[in-house]
Amino acid sequence: MPTPLKELYSIEFYDRFTSVAQQVIPGFDKKAFTRKIFDKDWEQKELKDRMKHTSRTLHVFMPADFESGAELIRELITALRQNGITRNSLEYMFLPDYIEHYGIRDFTTSMKAIEFTTSYTSCEFAVRPFFIQYGEAMMLQMHTWSTHADEHVRRLSSEGSRPRLPWAMKVPALIENPDPILHLLENLKTDSSEYVRRSVANNLNDISKDYPQKVIHTARQWKGLGKPTDALIKHGFRTLLKKGHPEVLAYYGLHTGHALQVTKVELESSEVQIGGNLSFSFQVKTPTKKSKSCAWNMPSILC
Repeated sequence: MPTPLKELYSIEFYDRFTSVAQQVIPGFDKKAFTRKIFDKDWEQKELKDRMKHTSRTLHVFMPADFESGAELIRELITALRQNGITRNSLEYMFLPDYIEHYGIRDFTTSMKAIEFTTSYTSCEFAVRPFFIQYGEAMMLQMHTWSTHADEHVRRLSSEGSRPRLPWAMKVPALIENPDPILHLLENLKTDSSEYVRRSVANNLNDISKDYPQKVIHTARQWKGLGKPTDALIKHGFRTLLKKGHPEVLAYYGLHTGHALQVTKVELESSEVQIGGNLSFSFQVKTPTKKSKSCAWNMPSILC
């Protein structure tokens, strides 16, 4: 059985972190920090609870004013790198959580802190409350980040603005009006980084669930800009392709003028264990006499 993700926050993890924190935070008490982390409720805390508990505990040992705390976050990340603890995407997300929680009233300082921090650990969750509170100013910041030299910062501009970002705070404005997002993604549609382009595709896929026509219109504008962008569009279309959306199928030269009939569906078993496989077969009939080639490409079939 896989080790639960919450176990990333282990004794060994905190030993490494506190050893570095001692070098940076004046008067930092490693033993006191560890005692506060492993409190009586520790075992019941899940991953996100442990992350937030860590940022709240860190705050006890940080300066009271956020501007000084943000500077120490920069110094912590620099020291972590110097000690061989390179970019982390999960364990150290308590640092963006610290910025989100304690910096929400200081937009300017928080944006500088997030820009620096996201190159070490992703900040897409941390920016969501700023969208709620600052709206247009946050979207303008995303535009600035979309042209940044660091791919991690550019990726944040797309990932943080996703309307339906999994496990993240819901931002109604991003769902209700995706036009500012689509305008933002114009800066990233031919990005040199696959890491960034994949986020753009995920963003388009989110938007397609509510506004398929807007994504189809965008795809038509971007078509032919290059193989990387064409691949981005296809990945962004994945939900609409699974649904067999007629205009998306037509975009790929697949016409749905003739109804298909699926017959003789046979399942190997009526039960499937989690993580197991299911074998099945079926026949597809089309009224047209023209032959069509079919490609099996899970999770979809294209004929």
